Amino acid sequence: MKEIFVGCCGFCESQKNYFKDFKTIEIQKTFYQLIDEKLAKKWKEKASKEFIFNLKVFQGISHPAEMPTWRRSNLDFEKLKGKVGFLKPTKEVFEFWKKMIKVAKILEAKVLVIQMPKKFENNQENWENAEKFFEKIERRDFLIGIELRGWNDKERKKFCKKFELIDIVDPFANRAQHLTKKKVFYFRLHGSPPGKKMYSYKYTKKDFEFLIKEIKSLKFKEGFVMFNNIFMKDDAKEFLKFSKKNL
Repeated sequence: MKEIFVGCCGFCESQKNYFKDFKTIEIQKTFYQLIDEKLAKKWKEKASKEFIFNLKVFQGISHPAEMPTWRRSNLDFEKLKGKVGFLKPTKEVFEFWKKMIKVAKILEAKVLVIQMPKKFENNQENWENAEKFFEKIERRDFLIGIELRGWNDKERKKFCKKFELIDIVDPFANRAQHLTKKKVFYFRLHGSPPGKKMYSYKYTKKDFEFLIKEIKSLKFKEGFVMFNNIFMKDDAKEFLKFSKKNL
């Protein structure tokens, strides 16, 4: 049986209401900071047993310490310059991954989301680093998805197939090229159609119709539609209703 989960990238309302309104979330805090395991336990205790947590992987794995997002890390990022990000197989990156896995285990997470910056290019060095990284990390039963910004369909497909990753896309910008053997798709909607307003965009019925069409075109068993725009709470609720009637 095919199943679709609709949610938001981050708590867009009180946790109590969110856990009541939705069945899944993509935790954003884990990207900016290494969170305390006690906090993860609190989230898990508040949610129902059926609730699905997905985690955005810590920026130390994907983003070099020179990038502005590190200012929110609460770490001495000056000392980490040249040692982190871009899936570099360094002791620092592997240590960050181990800490992510601990949190993922507590939350019984489904998808670990690696969002790569546009500066992560399709070149030999990045491929070699990725190969060493994915060979060594603990994956357990977690699904790993990656958002390769700026890569074309062919490049994303090749990368995701080699490392068995979900090709995470904004469906209004790209078509998913790989769902993994478990046939799971993962959409992150940044408010992009028609591409000018980005996060301030509010989705329309026409957009939802397009989204349903894209979902139906995929050979999937399970899927996640995660809204990441200013109006994500309202848009996600509306699409949840819409999808129940049209899927």
